[in-house]
Amino acid sequence: MTENHKRNAGFSLIELIIAMTLTMTVMGIATTLLAQALNVRTRTNANVDSLADVQRALNIMSREIANSGFNLSGNGIVDGDTGIDANGNSVIRLRSNTNKYDETVSTAARSGIGVDVADAGEDIKYFIFKTANTNLLARYDQYAVAGGTSTVLANRLDSLHIHYYSQKVSYETSGCDLTSPSSGEVTPSAAKYVVIAVCVNLAAVGRPGAAGYQPPQSVLLVSDVTLRNSNLPNY
Repeated sequence: MTENHKRNAGFSLIELIIAMTLTMTVMGIATTLLAQALNVRTRTNANVDSLADVQRALNIMSREIANSGFNLSGNGIVDGDTGIDANGNSVIRLRSNTNKYDETVSTAARSGIGVDVADAGEDIKYFIFKTANTNLLARYDQYAVAGGTSTVLANRLDSLHIHYYSQKVSYETSGCDLTSPSSGEVTPSAAKYVVIAVCVNLAAVGRPGAAGYQPPQSVLLVSDVTLRNSNLPNY
């Protein structure tokens, strides 16, 4: 009876403690790895979303800048409100009379720029609005509503640089801007070709030394824009 009793006995207390310790250790490691993977995925998705926002904003900017000066005598870029702000970012104001031949709007709206609502999109400013945590790419529309209105197109920007040329140029990039353009810049109102350089800050993903770690980095997005209403010889 004694021998059979010993043979059929369960785990001892020490064995149970060891088994529980091993199980908790394995579960702790698995939980940590899962949490790290979820954090990496969350930050990666945030970076992707940030880049996508900037790309969409850059497409909007490029399209509207390309149409600058439509039905006007100049290229539509206003020198007095175009330049560099206190933080070193570019500001651009552009105008166009897009509804000149639209008979559904008033004669005043067709004849010029300055009628609220009817002349929405005809007097626009792009600029960087700096907050405590990030930089926002903003679009101000002077006549979308009475008194004008601003819209945020993208966030988490590092910088915005806009360059103005009298002809199509080639260039290189370094850091967050252009380098070695093949032609010198001109005043904005004399430009026929514009290059927009937007730099985006991407947060680090994961921890240094951990699998899948990606250090913080800046990504430069560049858009070349031909002003369609400036008779660029080298289109």
